[in-house]
Amino acid sequence: MNVIGIVGWKNCGKTTLASALIRELSSRGLVVNSIKHAHHAVDVDQPGTDSYKHREAGAQEVLLAGGQRFAIMHELRGAAEPTLKELLARLGPCDWVVVEGFKTDPHAKIEVHRQTCEKAPRHHDDPSIIAVATDYPTDFDGPAFDVNDVPAIADFVLGLEEASMGEV
Repeated sequence: MNVIGIVGWKNCGKTTLASALIRELSSRGLVVNSIKHAHHAVDVDQPGTDSYKHREAGAQEVLLAGGQRFAIMHELRGAAEPTLKELLARLGPCDWVVVEGFKTDPHAKIEVHRQTCEKAPRHHDDPSIIAVATDYPTDFDGPAFDVNDVPAIADFVLGLEEASMGEV
């Protein structure tokens, strides 16, 4: 399974780039999955729904299925947050997984950093950042891309597959 991470500070463009990269890779005929890490409490279910009532009743996993999609909600019930490796193992077969977040994990990552970001770039302290996507000249010692040049970023990512650098 090929994995590429998208990291950066809050409001610096991670989701915008991750979504654009997923769209670009998918448009090239590849099957792409994604994992999004959130630092806050996440609940995709709504109070009052049947599936919510099932979780509240004590179900550890609830699979909600419909004609267009299904979702599995898994309650940790005090267990440790799953690792990226554990989450990757739960995904279906695909060509690439785009991971947004999990910035401390050692997988290959592209950092998004814009001039408007208030914090310093992460690549100075993170050797797993293998490229940067930015809107200004950078001091990064590796591949740097215009944050809006998604086809070039996708070409770079697909080159990782050939080098087996993007596998987890």
